Amino acid sequence: MEEKEARVPEAPIEAPRQTTRSLRRKNPTVDFLSRMVKTKPLGTASAVIVLIFFVTGIFANVLAPFGFNEMSRQDFLAGPSFEHFLGTDNLGRDIFSRIIYGARISMIVGVVGSAVSLVISVSIGLPSGYFGGKFDLTIQRFIDAWLVFPDLILLILLVAVVGPGLWNIVFILGLSYGLGGSRSVRGAVIGIRQNAYIEAAQANGASTLRILLRHMLPNVAPFLLVLVTTRMPGMMLAEAGLSFLGLGVPPPQPSWGGMLSGAGMNHLFSSPMLSVWPGLVLSIVVYSSNMFGDALRDLLDPKLRGRSAGRF
Repeated sequence: MEEKEARVPEAPIEAPRQTTRSLRRKNPTVDFLSRMVKTKPLGTASAVIVLIFFVTGIFANVLAPFGFNEMSRQDFLAGPSFEHFLGTDNLGRDIFSRIIYGARISMIVGVVGSAVSLVISVSIGLPSGYFGGKFDLTIQRFIDAWLVFPDLILLILLVAVVGPGLWNIVFILGLSYGLGGSRSVRGAVIGIRQNAYIEAAQANGASTLRILLRHMLPNVAPFLLVLVTTRMPGMMLAEAGLSFLGLGVPPPQPSWGGMLSGAGMNHLFSSPMLSVWPGLVLSIVVYSSNMFGDALRDLLDPKLRGRSAGRF
């Protein structure tokens, strides 16, 4: 009799384990954050600072130990102490609390102003780049005439017409940056309007509105995200400049630009920290917003990923 061959029991088949790398591939958000942390450490740190800035502006009422116009009858131009972390101004108001409330003003100007400018840029740049021809030529000549005027002079003129105030400043900055940014949106649309999927949608009889909203807009969305993040610091600086000139948010509302003028200028030598603290905070937030926007641009643009992988 032939001996039976001994059969080795087969090992049970285990389901493939999902490694962290595979999970990152399936989740674009996790993959994007992982690449940002690894390749853009400065951009990641800047994003954390911008996030802290947003949280501070939203919860200013909770985080500020004093009201922005709450005056002390004893402490005038006082130095830092346990009660007043950054000292007080010439009216006895807590500088730390006013800086926190000033973050809310800058946040509203940066976020809402960028949203307004984005709507204007998309509303003008999207159809202008898609249709081209005489329509595009007429729109661009109007944009050229707008861009001829210096930004600061134009902003001062518009504020003089509509008057100072928070929402007036938001609308003016949104309009000014939106008209200028429409040319960038137009350039992005021109770069993709000859793609095959646009021609296929046209051949299938899709309406112009559907092509613009369902095919054009999603493909320029990464560019629009970068445009918003790069517009925010410019708007915050513009608002600070207008407030410094007395054309921005009227007192007693605390604005970082307004804190640099007035008492900051009058007591520059006797109490220089009145100007140092708001100027330092404004510089940090604007620099962080710029670095965060540059990191987003490098990560979202495939042409820049390999060339500038470790710059930020």
